[in-house]
Amino acid sequence: MNYRFQNLLGAPYRGGNALVVNNTLLISPVGNRVSVTDLIKSETITLPSQSSSNLRRIAASPDGVFLLAIDENNRCLFINLRRRAVLHRITFKHPVAAAKFSPDGQLIAVAAGKLLQIWRSPGFRKEFFPFELIRTFTDCNDRITSLDWSPGSDYVLAGSKDLTARLFCLKKSPKYNKPFLFLGHRDVIVGAFFGTDKKTNKVCRVYTISRDGAIFSWGYSEMDRNFDEPMEIASEPESPGTPEQGQGDNAEGDSDSRVKKRKNFDGKEGTLDLEDRFQLHKLKWELLKKDFLMQAPAKLTACDYHRGLDMAVFGFSNGVFGLYQMPDFVCIHLLSISREKITTAGFNDLGNWLTFGCARLGQLLVWEWKSESYILKQQGHYFDVNCLAYSPDSQLVATGADDNKIKVWTVSSGFCFVTFSEHTNAVTALHFMPGNHCLLSASLDGTVRAWDLFRYRNFRTFTTPTSKQFVSLASDQSGEVICAGTLDSFEIFVWSMKTGRLLDVLSGHEGPVHGLMFSPTNTTLASSSWDRTVRLWDVFEGKGAVETFPHTHDVLTVVYRPDGKQLACSTLDGHIHFWDPIEGLLMHTIEGRRDIAGGRLMTDRRSAANSTSGKCFTSLCYSADGSYILAGGNSKYICMYDVADQVLLRRFQITHNLSLDGVLDILNSKNMTESGPLNLIDDDNSDTEEGVDKQVRNKLAYDLPGSMPNHGRPVIRTKCLRIAPTGRNWAAATTEGVLIYSMDESFIFDPTDLDVDVTPEAVDAALKENQTSRALILSLRLNEDSLLKKCIIGVSPADIPAVASSVPVKYIQRLVEALAYLLESCPHLEFLLRWCQELCKIHGHSIQQNSRNLLPALKSLQKSITRLHQDLADTCNSNEYLLRYLCSASDAK
Repeated sequence: MNYRFQNLLGAPYRGGNALVVNNTLLISPVGNRVSVTDLIKSETITLPSQSSSNLRRIAASPDGVFLLAIDENNRCLFINLRRRAVLHRITFKHPVAAAKFSPDGQLIAVAAGKLLQIWRSPGFRKEFFPFELIRTFTDCNDRITSLDWSPGSDYVLAGSKDLTARLFCLKKSPKYNKPFLFLGHRDVIVGAFFGTDKKTNKVCRVYTISRDGAIFSWGYSEMDRNFDEPMEIASEPESPGTPEQGQGDNAEGDSDSRVKKRKNFDGKEGTLDLEDRFQLHKLKWELLKKDFLMQAPAKLTACDYHRGLDMAVFGFSNGVFGLYQMPDFVCIHLLSISREKITTAGFNDLGNWLTFGCARLGQLLVWEWKSESYILKQQGHYFDVNCLAYSPDSQLVATGADDNKIKVWTVSSGFCFVTFSEHTNAVTALHFMPGNHCLLSASLDGTVRAWDLFRYRNFRTFTTPTSKQFVSLASDQSGEVICAGTLDSFEIFVWSMKTGRLLDVLSGHEGPVHGLMFSPTNTTLASSSWDRTVRLWDVFEGKGAVETFPHTHDVLTVVYRPDGKQLACSTLDGHIHFWDPIEGLLMHTIEGRRDIAGGRLMTDRRSAANSTSGKCFTSLCYSADGSYILAGGNSKYICMYDVADQVLLRRFQITHNLSLDGVLDILNSKNMTESGPLNLIDDDNSDTEEGVDKQVRNKLAYDLPGSMPNHGRPVIRTKCLRIAPTGRNWAAATTEGVLIYSMDESFIFDPTDLDVDVTPEAVDAALKENQTSRALILSLRLNEDSLLKKCIIGVSPADIPAVASSVPVKYIQRLVEALAYLLESCPHLEFLLRWCQELCKIHGHSIQQNSRNLLPALKSLQKSITRLHQDLADTCNSNEYLLRYLCSASDAK
């Protein structure tokens, strides 16, 4: 029962900046969490730490160890990426638009409103007050939008909304108190970057970029003085005037003539240090303006600069991006990736990969500009996920959503490897056929489709004489009969999988059929409906409904226990009813309304403790052994109940994101006004083009009066729950995406059959004396993973049958779980397969008698063996073709 959060699937990118650390790890915000994608291994993980609201800005240290994540409430998490743990927390007093680590990783520059704050990076030190504010600059007249550090970590360049960029010096001296101003732009500064000389790594220019597409390159010249004299700077340096637009090449030549070069001691020209005054080097970039401002009214929304390559990438509001070589502004690539605004753009450390994000499409792209190919094109579900299904071997998860798409994910890597988009309306139900290679889907577009996971195509479509809206789906154990329940006609349609023909229409329900499931042991079909009944049908005999279980409220879903001897259904009053399908008797009832209660909507007039109306379970799922059941619905909680004792074992809170509605239990009375909640009053008059929009789906129903009383703010809920056949993990389709919870792999002490002689030292002593059977039993009694693996590997291949026969029956489940884990991580494949074979030979009868309790462990073992078989099959096939080629080549000679 020790489940904990493992991953988040299907959640789209909604805004904020994305960055690449260590050249291979793409870090991006996903709601109030952080997603880390390994671009080489094609793996995605989501950090378990949560912020209080959606993340607005992230920054990573140069060595990729620490991560700074700042949310919409200006609360910051300081995270250790390698340990995936939160080290420190801090709350800023002003909205943070930009944050960046210094090149040496010792300092952090934070743009908090109009203030530029320099903080000392906490690192690994344990301190009472880890964040130390070193200096605060208050010279900006408006919000700071971009930051950049000089290579020596002594200077910070800040672009502001007041159309200027400022150069701040961290040296505490009176002559450095006032920043140097870069003037001349006519729109908000989007980016400001230091340009360095490739040979000396000294700053030789500054680039300032505004939203209207203007880019200025600034150089500096030396004042008349001797090199032996100390370098002085005027306390109030003069700022260059506003350049005239459209001066062309003449103005550029004039500015070049004003640039002076310093003579080094060897007589060669070189660059100056950063303390010298800056002056305008080139005027407004006319080519960019002509291409994007006149022909297409697009604004520059994202940019980044790579010092090593002296290249810049720009993203525009019409989905076009440009890659340019600096400082000559030579266009290398100019392509369109979408029609929506690019909200983030950046380089990796080597500069060979470009990262783009589009919040309106919910996708992140990684593009290699040299080969002009995509490294990553990952996109989650744009709208809420309605349903999900595990494959029989628990390796795959399929998800269907309101965006009419079906995605199939690999659980271990968190990657989507195929997307089906043939449905023309929301996908409402999914079901894997036996054999792991066929997927069924039902949709509101009136079709049920079968998908081939080998060829990735829709090979069969089931339809009805008149268009219906399907909301539930089921298949018998043989996979020959397909059933689907409707929303509008209250009927159940039955098709043949082989021929695709409609076999029967089951009528009798008087409400939408939202639950369908075949019995695992026979051909009985159970259906639940809003007409307050659960009906059992004999599909093959054609006798119609053979049993009806009445209820006092609408029945929302129905599930069978894996052994087929119990039926569970949830009703609108928040109760879970357990029936004996053979005897037709009600076994017991769980009153779960108070368990699921929690969280208030902003429009609620009652407290969360008293507001239980509408709290009900819309999805149920039995564990693999049938000992407990998971229940989720219109709440922020998922409840786990013990079936035999009808007690609540655990409640999982699926999110702490305050950007969603229904998370807070107690609302702040200060936010209540005579016109309603203060958060629902739309007083946002900021320019939406200047940065990252709020979540796009929040604005979908603004113009529809009365359609969404909370202004489209998503309400937290659970739409579907599924436990993996192995029982090691389970998934929940929620408002934020698909949450994956798995068993905690950490050590769990089980004091079964322990005495003073059962110690780790005794296990080591038995292994040294070659008493492998005794050592294995001692490690099983201790139930410690490291000792158990050591004892299994320490058995010689010839002694495996004898040692396996000495294992007591009560330890078989633990031994099978250890073998399943070793098959995924240990290279001794043949050795472990011999262990599995001997264990099944010797204890086959006991395994069959106790199959219900051993089913999760056996499913895990099957999953590991199937995965290895697939990997070896590909390798063997490639070797076979290579050997055939070599043999044919030798015969030809």
